[in-house]
Amino acid sequence: MNKKNMTVKAVLFTLACTATIGANAQKQYPQPEKMTPGMSEYWTPQPKIVTPGDICTNSAPSDAIILFDGKDLSAWEDSKGGPAQWTVHNGTFTVNKPAGDILTKQKFENFQLHIEWCIPENITGNSQARGNSGIFLQDMYEIQVLDCYNNETYVNGQTGSVYKQTPPLANAMRKPGEWNVYDIIYTAPVFKEDGTYRIPPHVTVIQNGIVLQNNTTILGTTEYIGFPKVIKHGAGPIRLQSHGDPSEPISFRNIWLREL
Repeated sequence: MNKKNMTVKAVLFTLACTATIGANAQKQYPQPEKMTPGMSEYWTPQPKIVTPGDICTNSAPSDAIILFDGKDLSAWEDSKGGPAQWTVHNGTFTVNKPAGDILTKQKFENFQLHIEWCIPENITGNSQARGNSGIFLQDMYEIQVLDCYNNETYVNGQTGSVYKQTPPLANAMRKPGEWNVYDIIYTAPVFKEDGTYRIPPHVTVIQNGIVLQNNTTILGTTEYIGFPKVIKHGAGPIRLQSHGDPSEPISFRNIWLREL
Protein backbone atom coordinates (compact mmCIF):
# COMPACT_ATOMS: atom_id res chain seq x y z
CA MET A 1 0.00 0.00 0.00
CA ASN A 2 1.39 3.39 -1.02
CA LYS A 3 1.61 6.38 1.32
CA LYS A 4 -1.24 8.23 -0.49
CA ASN A 5 -3.74 5.41 0.13
CA MET A 6 -2.61 5.13 3.76
CA THR A 7 -3.19 8.85 4.30
CA VAL A 8 -6.69 8.73 2.76
CA LYS A 9 -7.71 5.79 4.94
CA ALA A 10 -6.39 7.50 8.06
CA VAL A 11 -8.42 10.61 7.27
CA LEU A 12 -11.59 8.59 6.64
CA PHE A 13 -11.11 6.68 9.94
CA THR A 14 -10.66 9.95 11.88
CA LEU A 15 -13.81 11.40 10.30
CA ALA A 16 -15.80 8.26 11.19
CA CYS A 17 -14.62 8.39 14.81
CA THR A 18 -15.44 12.09 15.06
CA ALA A 19 -18.95 11.45 13.74
CA THR A 20 -19.52 8.63 16.22
CA ILE A 21 -18.31 10.73 19.17
CA GLY A 22 -20.51 13.59 18.07
CA ALA A 23 -23.58 11.34 17.88
CA ASN A 24 -22.93 9.93 21.35
CA ALA A 25 -22.41 13.40 22.78
CA GLN A 26 -25.91 14.33 21.68
CA LYS A 27 -27.48 11.26 23.32
CA GLN A 28 -28.97 11.91 26.80
CA TYR A 29 -28.03 9.45 29.57
CA PRO A 30 -29.75 9.22 32.99
CA GLN A 31 -28.08 11.47 35.55
CA PRO A 32 -27.03 9.99 38.93
CA GLU A 33 -29.68 10.55 41.58
CA LYS A 34 -28.88 13.46 43.87
CA MET A 35 -27.57 12.28 47.27
CA THR A 36 -29.95 12.79 50.18
CA PRO A 37 -29.37 12.23 53.93
CA GLY A 38 -31.67 9.22 53.93
CA MET A 39 -29.48 7.31 51.48
CA SER A 40 -26.88 6.68 54.20
CA GLU A 41 -29.34 5.86 56.99
CA TYR A 42 -30.60 2.47 58.14
CA TRP A 43 -33.24 1.94 60.81
CA THR A 44 -33.28 -1.76 61.65
CA PRO A 45 -32.59 -3.66 63.75
CA GLN A 46 -33.14 -1.22 66.60
CA PRO A 47 -30.88 -1.79 69.68
CA LYS A 48 -32.57 -3.48 72.61
CA ILE A 49 -33.71 -1.18 75.40
CA VAL A 50 -31.68 -1.49 78.62
CA THR A 51 -32.79 0.48 81.65
CA PRO A 52 -29.71 1.96 83.37
CA GLY A 53 -29.11 1.40 87.03
CA ASP A 54 -29.81 4.19 89.50
CA ILE A 55 -26.62 6.15 90.18
CA CYS A 56 -27.79 7.12 93.66
CA THR A 57 -28.33 3.50 94.74
CA ASN A 58 -25.58 1.86 92.63
CA SER A 59 -28.13 -0.54 91.14
CA ALA A 60 -27.31 -2.67 88.10
CA PRO A 61 -28.72 -2.30 84.56
CA SER A 62 -31.90 -4.20 83.78
CA ASP A 63 -30.15 -6.94 81.73
CA ALA A 64 -27.24 -7.54 84.12
CA ILE A 65 -26.34 -10.85 85.74
CA ILE A 66 -26.02 -10.08 89.45
CA LEU A 67 -22.89 -11.70 90.86
CA PHE A 68 -23.14 -10.12 94.31
CA ASP A 69 -26.21 -8.31 95.62
CA GLY A 70 -24.93 -7.64 99.12
CA LYS A 71 -26.64 -10.67 100.66
CA ASP A 72 -24.74 -13.86 99.90
CA LEU A 73 -22.15 -15.57 97.70
CA SER A 74 -24.57 -17.99 96.04
CA ALA A 75 -23.19 -17.06 92.59
CA TRP A 76 -19.69 -18.13 93.67
CA GLU A 77 -17.81 -21.27 94.67
CA ASP A 78 -14.36 -22.13 95.93
CA SER A 79 -11.64 -23.55 93.67
CA LYS A 80 -12.76 -27.12 94.49
CA GLY A 81 -16.41 -26.48 93.60
CA GLY A 82 -17.61 -26.11 97.19
CA PRO A 83 -19.37 -23.10 98.77
CA ALA A 84 -17.45 -19.81 98.72
CA GLN A 85 -16.18 -19.14 102.24
CA TRP A 86 -15.36 -15.43 102.08
CA THR A 87 -17.01 -13.23 104.74
CA VAL A 88 -20.25 -11.39 103.89
CA HIS A 89 -21.11 -8.37 106.06
CA ASN A 90 -23.04 -5.10 105.68
CA GLY A 91 -23.62 -5.48 101.92
CA THR A 92 -19.99 -6.32 101.16
CA PHE A 93 -17.73 -9.36 101.33
CA THR A 94 -14.12 -9.64 102.44
CA VAL A 95 -11.36 -11.97 101.28
CA ASN A 96 -10.84 -14.98 103.54
CA LYS A 97 -7.21 -15.69 102.73
CA PRO A 98 -6.99 -19.22 104.21
CA ALA A 99 -10.07 -20.25 102.18
CA GLY A 100 -8.36 -19.51 98.86
CA ASP A 101 -9.75 -18.04 95.62
CA ILE A 102 -13.41 -17.92 94.65
CA LEU A 103 -14.90 -18.29 91.16
CA THR A 104 -18.27 -17.60 89.58
CA LYS A 105 -20.37 -20.71 89.05
CA GLN A 106 -21.36 -19.37 85.65
CA LYS A 107 -18.91 -19.22 82.74
CA PHE A 108 -18.62 -16.33 80.32
CA GLU A 109 -17.07 -15.22 77.05
CA ASN A 110 -17.50 -11.56 76.03
CA PHE A 111 -18.75 -9.26 78.76
CA GLN A 112 -18.93 -5.96 80.59
CA LEU A 113 -18.01 -6.41 84.26
CA HIS A 114 -18.68 -3.93 87.06
CA ILE A 115 -16.96 -4.53 90.39
CA GLU A 116 -16.22 -2.29 93.38
CA TRP A 117 -13.40 -2.91 95.85
CA CYS A 118 -11.94 -1.27 98.92
CA ILE A 119 -8.50 -1.32 100.52
CA PRO A 120 -8.85 -1.36 104.33
CA GLU A 121 -8.06 1.94 105.99
CA ASN A 122 -5.51 0.31 108.30
CA ILE A 123 -3.58 -1.37 105.46
CA THR A 124 0.11 -2.13 106.02
CA GLY A 125 2.91 -3.42 103.80
CA ASN A 126 4.43 -2.09 100.60
CA SER A 127 4.83 -2.86 96.91
CA GLN A 128 3.00 -6.13 96.10
CA ALA A 129 2.44 -6.94 99.78
CA ARG A 130 -0.25 -4.30 100.21
CA GLY A 131 -3.90 -5.06 99.44
CA ASN A 132 -3.04 -7.51 96.69
CA SER A 133 -5.77 -9.39 94.82
CA GLY A 134 -6.72 -9.95 91.20
CA ILE A 135 -9.65 -10.37 88.84
CA PHE A 136 -9.08 -13.25 86.40
CA LEU A 137 -11.09 -12.98 83.18
CA GLN A 138 -12.21 -16.43 81.96
CA ASP A 139 -9.99 -17.74 84.78
CA MET A 140 -6.99 -17.05 82.50
CA TYR A 141 -6.05 -13.37 82.37
CA GLU A 142 -5.48 -11.25 85.49
CA ILE A 143 -6.37 -7.60 85.95
CA GLN A 144 -4.37 -6.53 88.97
CA VAL A 145 -6.00 -5.27 92.18
CA LEU A 146 -3.55 -3.59 94.54
CA ASP A 147 -3.18 -0.55 96.78
CA CYS A 148 -1.08 1.82 94.68
CA TYR A 149 -2.01 4.92 96.68
CA ASN A 150 1.43 6.29 97.64
CA ASN A 151 2.80 2.78 97.09
CA GLU A 152 5.25 2.14 94.24
CA THR A 153 5.72 -1.26 92.62
CA TYR A 154 6.77 -2.63 89.23
CA VAL A 155 4.55 -0.89 86.69
CA ASN A 156 3.28 -4.03 84.94
CA GLY A 157 2.08 -5.22 88.34
CA GLN A 158 0.43 -1.95 89.29
CA THR A 159 -3.29 -1.48 89.91
CA GLY A 160 -5.18 -1.96 86.63
CA SER A 161 -2.32 -3.64 84.80
CA VAL A 162 -2.76 -6.72 82.67
CA TYR A 163 -0.56 -8.51 85.14
CA LYS A 164 3.10 -8.81 84.08
CA GLN A 165 2.16 -7.59 80.59
CA THR A 166 0.75 -4.08 80.17
CA PRO A 167 1.02 -1.23 82.71
CA PRO A 168 -2.00 1.04 83.27
CA LEU A 169 -2.20 4.40 81.55
CA ALA A 170 -2.69 6.16 84.91
CA ASN A 171 -2.71 5.67 88.66
CA ALA A 172 -6.34 6.34 89.59
CA MET A 173 -6.31 4.98 93.16
CA ARG A 174 -8.44 6.38 95.93
CA LYS A 175 -6.88 6.35 99.38
CA PRO A 176 -7.39 3.35 101.68
CA GLY A 177 -10.84 3.23 103.21
CA GLU A 178 -12.51 4.62 100.05
CA TRP A 179 -14.20 2.49 97.39
CA ASN A 180 -12.68 1.99 93.94
CA VAL A 181 -14.77 1.09 90.90
CA TYR A 182 -13.64 -1.09 87.99
CA ASP A 183 -15.61 -1.25 84.75
CA ILE A 184 -14.05 -3.88 82.50
CA ILE A 185 -14.99 -4.61 78.89
CA TYR A 186 -13.56 -7.92 77.73
CA THR A 187 -13.49 -9.62 74.32
CA ALA A 188 -12.68 -13.33 74.41
CA PRO A 189 -10.11 -14.83 72.04
CA VAL A 190 -10.83 -16.82 68.91
CA PHE A 191 -8.53 -19.79 68.33
CA LYS A 192 -7.21 -21.56 65.25
CA GLU A 193 -7.32 -25.34 64.99
CA ASP A 194 -3.69 -25.54 66.11
CA GLY A 195 -4.50 -23.74 69.38
CA THR A 196 -2.92 -20.39 68.49
CA TYR A 197 -4.86 -17.14 68.52
CA ARG A 198 -6.77 -16.20 65.41
CA ILE A 199 -7.90 -13.15 67.37
CA PRO A 200 -6.27 -12.58 70.78
CA PRO A 201 -8.28 -11.41 73.81
CA HIS A 202 -8.71 -7.67 74.36
CA VAL A 203 -9.61 -5.66 77.43
CA THR A 204 -10.60 -2.13 78.39
CA VAL A 205 -10.31 -1.20 82.07
CA ILE A 206 -11.77 1.96 83.59
CA GLN A 207 -11.05 2.76 87.24
CA ASN A 208 -13.03 5.49 88.95
CA GLY A 209 -13.96 6.93 85.56
CA ILE A 210 -10.35 6.94 84.26
CA VAL A 211 -9.20 4.69 81.40
CA LEU A 212 -6.33 2.40 82.45
CA GLN A 213 -6.42 -0.06 79.53
CA ASN A 214 -7.75 1.01 76.14
CA ASN A 215 -8.71 -2.07 74.10
CA THR A 216 -5.41 -3.64 75.13
CA THR A 217 -4.31 -6.85 73.44
CA ILE A 218 -3.73 -9.61 76.00
CA LEU A 219 -0.70 -11.63 74.91
CA GLY A 220 -1.60 -14.83 76.77
CA THR A 221 -1.86 -16.12 80.32
CA THR A 222 -0.67 -13.76 83.05
CA GLU A 223 2.16 -15.70 84.65
CA TYR A 224 3.77 -14.80 87.98
CA ILE A 225 7.01 -16.44 86.82
CA GLY A 226 7.77 -16.59 83.12
CA PHE A 227 6.08 -15.16 80.07
CA PRO A 228 2.58 -15.37 78.56
CA LYS A 229 1.38 -18.72 77.26
CA VAL A 230 -1.32 -19.23 74.64
CA ILE A 231 -3.65 -21.94 75.91
CA LYS A 232 -6.75 -22.83 73.93
CA HIS A 233 -9.92 -22.51 76.03
CA GLY A 234 -13.62 -21.80 75.89
CA ALA A 235 -15.95 -19.89 78.20
CA GLY A 236 -14.62 -19.49 81.71
CA PRO A 237 -15.52 -18.08 85.13
CA ILE A 238 -14.45 -14.87 86.82
CA ARG A 239 -11.91 -15.66 89.56
CA LEU A 240 -11.17 -13.40 92.53
CA GLN A 241 -7.76 -14.00 94.02
CA SER A 242 -6.93 -14.65 97.64
CA HIS A 243 -3.34 -13.42 97.57
CA GLY A 244 -0.82 -14.85 100.02
CA ASP A 245 0.66 -11.57 101.20
CA PRO A 246 0.33 -10.74 104.93
CA SER A 247 -1.51 -7.42 104.55
CA GLU A 248 -5.10 -6.89 105.70
CA PRO A 249 -7.70 -8.42 103.31
CA ILE A 250 -9.67 -6.23 100.93
CA SER A 251 -13.45 -6.12 100.39
CA PHE A 252 -15.79 -6.18 97.37
CA ARG A 253 -19.36 -5.10 96.67
CA ASN A 254 -21.87 -4.42 93.86
CA ILE A 255 -20.68 -6.94 91.26
CA TRP A 256 -22.63 -7.41 88.05
CA LEU A 257 -21.93 -8.53 84.49
CA ARG A 258 -23.55 -7.97 81.11
CA GLU A 259 -22.86 -10.54 78.39
CA LEU A 260 -21.93 -8.96 75.08
